[in-house]
Amino acid sequence: MSSTTPPSTAPPGADRPAQRVSGGLLDPRQLVRSLPDALRKLDPRVMVHSPVMFVVEVGATLTVLAAVRTPSVFAWVITGWLWLTVVFANLAEAVAEGRGKAQAAALRRTKTTVSARRLVDWHPGATDLVEEAVPGVELRLGDHVVVEAGQPIPGDGDVVEGIASVDESAITGESAPVIRESGGDRSAVTGGTKVLSDRIVVKITARPGETFLDRMIALVEGAARQRTPNEIALNVLLASLTIVFLVAVVTLQPFAVFAGAEQTLVILVALVVALIPTTIGALLPAIGIAGMDRLVQRNVLAMSGRAVEAAGDVNTLLLDKTGTITLGNRQATAFLPVPGVAAEELADAAQLSSIADETPEGRSIVVLAKEQHALRGRSEGELAGAGFVPFTAQSRMSGVDLDDPQEPRSLRKGAATAVMRWVRDNGGHPTDDVGHIVDGISASGGTPLVVGQVTRRAGAPDARVLGVVHLKDVVKEGMRDRFDQLRRMGIRTVMITGDNPLTAHAIAQEAGVDDFLAEAAPEDKMALIRREQEGGKLVAMTGDGTNDAPALAQADVGVAMNTGTSAAKEAGNMVDLDSNPTKLIEIVEIGKQLLITRGALTTFSIANDVAKYFAIIPAMFASVYPGLDRLNVMRLHSPASAVTSAIVFNALIIVALIPLALRGVRYRPSSAAELLSRNIWLYGLGGLVLPFVGIKLLDLVIQFVPGLR
Repeated sequence: MSSTTPPSTAPPGADRPAQRVSGGLLDPRQLVRSLPDALRKLDPRVMVHSPVMFVVEVGATLTVLAAVRTPSVFAWVITGWLWLTVVFANLAEAVAEGRGKAQAAALRRTKTTVSARRLVDWHPGATDLVEEAVPGVELRLGDHVVVEAGQPIPGDGDVVEGIASVDESAITGESAPVIRESGGDRSAVTGGTKVLSDRIVVKITARPGETFLDRMIALVEGAARQRTPNEIALNVLLASLTIVFLVAVVTLQPFAVFAGAEQTLVILVALVVALIPTTIGALLPAIGIAGMDRLVQRNVLAMSGRAVEAAGDVNTLLLDKTGTITLGNRQATAFLPVPGVAAEELADAAQLSSIADETPEGRSIVVLAKEQHALRGRSEGELAGAGFVPFTAQSRMSGVDLDDPQEPRSLRKGAATAVMRWVRDNGGHPTDDVGHIVDGISASGGTPLVVGQVTRRAGAPDARVLGVVHLKDVVKEGMRDRFDQLRRMGIRTVMITGDNPLTAHAIAQEAGVDDFLAEAAPEDKMALIRREQEGGKLVAMTGDGTNDAPALAQADVGVAMNTGTSAAKEAGNMVDLDSNPTKLIEIVEIGKQLLITRGALTTFSIANDVAKYFAIIPAMFASVYPGLDRLNVMRLHSPASAVTSAIVFNALIIVALIPLALRGVRYRPSSAAELLSRNIWLYGLGGLVLPFVGIKLLDLVIQFVPGLR
């Protein structure tokens, strides 16, 4: 991964511009807006995809026929609430889809038809090229277009020439512009964003209608959403339970006839609805859609629900060191002078020799000198007659030659071997103390920068080393706590870095990761992922460069940074629009939250059915078998009020649980046994107790309704 991409500092849920869709709890207005969609979903061709609710719809249709044939208040009330149960189930899914459609509408407003300045026969280094104006929709793969300040980028592509500041707020919601440049991992640009400065040449990498923005719209609308393996398995389980209880109820009627307690069709349908797991059947689609929506609210696009689900089962997490675990650039943390040199003298010399060093490390030395020794930062213009030596990869040093009439001197700062060679070339003899300091910093995983000085008085020059600046990768605050949290979640963390093993080991220990891979090449990342997967583990990783693409494609959860190359975004199954590598930890938490929400509501649904048994079973047979009245533990008023109360509660609980399905059950890092225990006690016991209370309260009201007493 590139070390030049600064991670976003905005916390999860930070305010976005107005086009962002709220991720809060259920808004009553959302129910009203989603109601037409819920009614359209009553089409049997749509309902058949949800076996449980399809059975309820068929049962509601049968009760309509029964109520028409033998009219009664009881039959029509049960019929009405059965239809409401189906509508409420569709409403849960429609609300979840509606949030995505609102997000998509905001994105669609950013799509405009623009004119593109296509370059004819562009090639690197070409001059005096011919431009032709064409509509953006006519651009083809491989076309080259030029975009200047103030112009929108006409299509997805990679910058192949130039560097520019780009406004991506329409896509990411972040107002801060980003830098896009050729030849690196920050070359990808998105159609619909605007160039704010300079000029770039973009190679088009997507056809019209297949752009990243088009894919975003399709994804958040749910058009491209497919059911995940876990969701399919749960649907199969629910369908199986539904078939079992259908058979049980159908075979129950002959026994009832034999016992002289033949039941009406309305009662039998009510029994089926009470037995089958309608609550989870109604909310299951909404839970899946909401899982992807929660990622969208955090500016992450999941290319499939399968990726979100896989994130919840991740065993191994691969994180790049630079920009993810550390701040991204090494920073000066201490001035270590040799004996006989004051720390302030060393800081002054290090600061002066860093004026011409435009690297982040050089800037950090200037800042540290100001913070520790109150040395004001100076510029090249303030030092008259000074000759500045900028840092280069060849010399590995920066410095300044000060033309002081009384004591002209030269200062150099840089790699230990380079500066010590410079001192020796000028007649100096670096002391053993310097070697000891350099070795100590290197052993701790830091980078030593030696500061040398050559003073030219009358006679021979005086060359010596003043001391060492300690550079180190600064681990982000709170990273150890986050890795401890992942460990409690059962996830093994592996840091990937191109550093030498000594430096990698030091950073890994400080950050608290479980393991590290040093001097990692793309092939090494692939090999590590495959080894983990061969052991039956799911692997997640982040990346933004073309060299990360193979590993992103191999990983079960590959999160590509939006600032990265097109190859990386194509290879991953998620794209982080904020390009914040640490967000991978949040993605894992959301994945686990999705799985836990399903488990919790399934537990609640099954426990919920138990209470309904105690309402309907005594109502069916208590008149024939008085002993069954002992099962009427709620002491419900009558068989009619008992059945009605159970069916009404069954419908209302679906609406009550829509906010929980959309928000998700809060995840706390814990073992599988602890999660199971929590689900049983909170949602199992709650699902058992709440219906008893709710059905009893409804019975107290319904007993006063004529025809239901």
